[in-house]
Amino acid sequence: MSDDLDIICAVPARGTIHGPLIPSDGPIRHGGDMAWAERTFGVPGHVRGWLDLSTGINPVPYPLEVPPGDVLARLPGAADMAALESAARGAYGVPDGAAIVAAPGTQALIQILPTLFLAGDVTIMGPTYGEHAMAWRAAGHAVHGVASICAQAALPPPYGVVVHPNNPDGRVQTVEGLTAFAEEMHERGGVLVVDEAFADVSPEVSVTSHADTPGLVVLRSFGKFFGLAGVRLGFAVTTPDFAAKLSARLGPWAVSGLALWAGARALGDGRWIEDTRLRLRRDAVRLDGLLDKAGLAVVGGTDLFRLVQSPDARQVFEKLARAGILARSFDDHPNWLRFGLPGAEEDWARLEEALS
Repeated sequence: MSDDLDIICAVPARGTIHGPLIPSDGPIRHGGDMAWAERTFGVPGHVRGWLDLSTGINPVPYPLEVPPGDVLARLPGAADMAALESAARGAYGVPDGAAIVAAPGTQALIQILPTLFLAGDVTIMGPTYGEHAMAWRAAGHAVHGVASICAQAALPPPYGVVVHPNNPDGRVQTVEGLTAFAEEMHERGGVLVVDEAFADVSPEVSVTSHADTPGLVVLRSFGKFFGLAGVRLGFAVTTPDFAAKLSARLGPWAVSGLALWAGARALGDGRWIEDTRLRLRRDAVRLDGLLDKAGLAVVGGTDLFRLVQSPDARQVFEKLARAGILARSFDDHPNWLRFGLPGAEEDWARLEEALS
């Protein structure tokens, strides 16, 4: 590890990590699975049905108007893609020397990226979003979980994955450290993938403005911050040569006309973006108060979700589920629960009553 990588060590998280760093093979249960919740706990008796706090999706979505009829009636064209890429470049601070690849959701990029490299070893800082490990394994790579960026940079594998801010504990790294790490991975003939799915709420920590660094691929998610997960839109920001390879693998018309249209409008609305960051920050602090009052220790998170640690986490999860409120539990970390933000005032009151 070079001297420059000494600066890569993570900002200390608010809790201690225990348990597996990388999930074992097998299906991953994600947040937002209301069919599973209903099969497990029944139909909620509450008049509003389920209150889903199991995802990190903004509960107050961007207010899209009805799209023009031709958006759905014709194939998307080069002008549509150019409008989206221009809006994304401005919103994410993409440098002139980097290229943007739009895809039908970040998940599609997570699954495609490992297939572009010869099978080898990849380190993933964990615990984190489990689909990264699944995708690299499926492409024939050997996955190694590490607890910190420092340990990751010290190991020899040419491929690395960092979720930044991390899901579910919100850990962040220095921008200088991540770019230095990417440059070293490039020298090893590999790549560093930085998944910034939750970076919209903390643009000051984002490494996207350095995406022209050789060996760096930054993933950005549209649906979480804008509350439009169903649009299925995500981006890879990287050097032009690698972007060309990724675009070729995606093929033509990979992104729907509706997603291009919606993304261009939402990403271009700077006023809404700034107002939403402020609202989410206030709401996250408000959620901290509810969780603290309930005796649940907040150990990490972002302004879109909070992670708590408690020896009674499973009992709390089941109590809330019986009240029609779904939090996010973790089979590999039974003392953890993750809470997304309520939206309407009635939802805040409902959560406060259930926690008390």
